[in-house]
Amino acid sequence: MTTPTTPPETPGTPAPILEVRGVQKIYQGKQRNVEAVRDLTFSIAAGEMTCIVGPSGAGKTTLLKCVAGLLDTTAGEIVLEGERVTGPPRGMAVVFQEYGRSLFPWLTVRQNVELPLKEKNLPKADRESLVDEALAAVGLADVHGAHPWQLSGGMQQRVAIARAVAYEPHVLLMDEPFAAVDAQTRGELEDLVRALWKRLGVTVLFVTHDIDEAVYLGQRVIVLSMSPTVVLADVAVDLPEQRDQLHTRSLPRFAELRAKVYELIQQSKRGVRPGSGDEHEQPGTAVAADTQSGSM
Repeated sequence: MTTPTTPPETPGTPAPILEVRGVQKIYQGKQRNVEAVRDLTFSIAAGEMTCIVGPSGAGKTTLLKCVAGLLDTTAGEIVLEGERVTGPPRGMAVVFQEYGRSLFPWLTVRQNVELPLKEKNLPKADRESLVDEALAAVGLADVHGAHPWQLSGGMQQRVAIARAVAYEPHVLLMDEPFAAVDAQTRGELEDLVRALWKRLGVTVLFVTHDIDEAVYLGQRVIVLSMSPTVVLADVAVDLPEQRDQLHTRSLPRFAELRAKVYELIQQSKRGVRPGSGDEHEQPGTAVAADTQSGSM
C-alpha cells in the first residue's frame, strides 16, 4: 500500500472534506481481468483546488467516476464529509468533458440549469433565484431562453458549469472539461472556474491531461503513475493566489513547476513507480516552495 499523500491531521486541523482511501478498481471481463487502479490514497481539504494529471490511460476518469459514485471500487473507499460514497452523493456535482452530451437539446439553457434543482425538490422561487445567479455568474444571463444547439461550444460548457454551480455542491468534480474548446475559450473558462471557486468556496477536483492547465489552476497537482495506477507525486503549487493568463504563465516559478510536473509525467510513462528508487518525488511529499522564486 502506498503512503497517503497528505500529512496526518494535527489538533485543531479540520478533517478533509474528501478522502480517497486505498482505492483499487479491477474491470472484470470474460477473458481476463484488468487492474486499472491499484492503490490510490489522498485527501482534499475543504475549499481546496486540486488538479490530477497523468499519462493517457492512467485511470484519471476511472478515479473520478469512483469519487462521483458512478463506479464501484473493487477495494478501498471514498469518503465525502465523513460518509462513505456508495452512489452519487447529494453534496457533489460533476462537469464532464462531453458537454454536448450532458445537455438536453430540447430544453432551453434555463431549463437545463434548473433540472437538477427540481430533483432536489426546491420551491420554484428558490430554483429561479439559483438559476438566475448561476447564469449571471457564467455570463449567460442574456441567452437563458436559447437552446444548447444554438450556442458555441464554449457557451455550452458554461451552461454545464452553471448547472453545477446552481446545484450548490460542496465538492465539484471536473473531468477534462475544456479539452474540446479552442485555446482562447479554454483560457477564459479556466479563469471563470478560478473566479467561481474563490467566490463560492467550493472544493474542486479537476482532472486534466494539460500540464499548463493543472499548474495554472491548482493549489496542488497530484501526478498519477501508469496503470495499474498509484500516486507518483503530490506537487504543491506556490504561485500567487491572484492569477491571470498573461502574467502568471510568464512567471519563472510557473515555468519551474511546469517543468517539474512534465518530468514526473515522463517518469510515469517510463514506468517509474513509488519505491523504485528512480522517482524524484515520493508519495506524501510535495515540491517545496522556492524561497527566492516563489515569494512574489
